[in-house]
Amino acid sequence: MGKVCAIFGGSRGVGKGVAVLLAQKGCHLAIIAGNLEVAQTTARNLGGGHLTLSCDVSSKQGFEEMQRKLGLVDYLVNAAGINRDGLLLRTKTEDIAQIHTNLLGTMLTCKSAVKNMIQHPGGGAIVNTGFTHTGMTADLEDQLKKAMLLGRFGEPCEVLQAVVFLLESPYVTGMLVVDGRLQLLT
Repeated sequence: MGKVCAIFGGSRGVGKGVAVLLAQKGCHLAIIAGNLEVAQTTARNLGGGHLTLSCDVSSKQGFEEMQRKLGLVDYLVNAAGINRDGLLLRTKTEDIAQIHTNLLGTMLTCKSAVKNMIQHPGGGAIVNTGFTHTGMTADLEDQLKKAMLLGRFGEPCEVLQAVVFLLESPYVTGMLVVDGRLQLLT
């Protein structure tokens, strides 16, 4: 395949699963995570000398450093996220900073990727993942799964093929919702 893919949040959960599938298909990966050691372990297990970086996704420096080392990017997967759930009155100001990771981080990586992808023929693909059953979502599941028709969060392995399909399908534009029918009920 030979494509270059940046996976923010690539050391755990859906991001790690996507990294495994894309490495098997011959992609050159940048596994970007908050914990460099965990990202390096993931990359070592994949073989092939993939790039690892630790960065704050709400800062565009991570994407720029990755681009300097890997060149033009064909695929971007945004699987990084944090969860600080609680009542507004009990929420600490520093916990509100999650919006920088979950929203601003995704916007900045998408903006950088689009600037990058329009520089080469064939463009590229961006996939932004949502909630699945991981350690990060464990505290949310009881509240949200009641609102889901399937009554549960999806497992990372249940969404991986959808992510890879979107990355590899040049004719698909728009979005594919894989959310256990949560959107239909909210």
